[in-house]
Amino acid sequence: MHHLTSEEINTYCARFSSPEDDLLHELNRQTHLRTELPIMLSGHLQGRVLSMISFMIKPQYILEIGTFTGYSALCLAEGLQPTGKLISIDSNEETTALAKQFIAKKPNPTIELLLGNASDIIPDLPYQFDLVFIDADKPNYERYFDLVFDKVKPGGFILADNVLFHGDVLHPERAGKNAKAMHSYNQKMTSDNRIEHVLLPLRDGIMISRKKP
Repeated sequence: MHHLTSEEINTYCARFSSPEDDLLHELNRQTHLRTELPIMLSGHLQGRVLSMISFMIKPQYILEIGTFTGYSALCLAEGLQPTGKLISIDSNEETTALAKQFIAKKPNPTIELLLGNASDIIPDLPYQFDLVFIDADKPNYERYFDLVFDKVKPGGFILADNVLFHGDVLHPERAGKNAKAMHSYNQKMTSDNRIEHVLLPLRDGIMISRKKP
């Protein structure tokens, strides 16, 4: 992945951030060994940011759209309340199986993995979420946002990953469909007066949107 900050700066930031634990380190390693697109992994620095945000919010319920191998789910679950729960949805059986292996190693598992199409699953979820993390197929980000919005508590947060898409959003007129979709999502956040939002240039960009009370 093309980083928007230099590799040296990214390495420096990771060096001066809390380390990933042994389970996350091994999952990171296995993801690189066993999957075709290990770049999809959140990784050390972004994982620590997700964990920190979760600890700040202290969520009861988290929804993740796009599990991949479970790294971000494990990071987000760190800040859950003791009786809290994280639900993660993905349509890929192979990567979800790897995620299950590692999540099973966590004591008192608070993560439920759902295999299937997020657009079909989200409407039937019986929870009000404090935190949602969208990290799935880019052309459907706006659809996922619309599907989850009424299930987010007032004052709750929706995070969206890859919203800078390697910097291609700067030139959407000549970008591919994923970058176009991310630019459109960013425009949608800017025009929605129900939220406050900030776009962080972390890794490939994270949009943080807060549902106004």
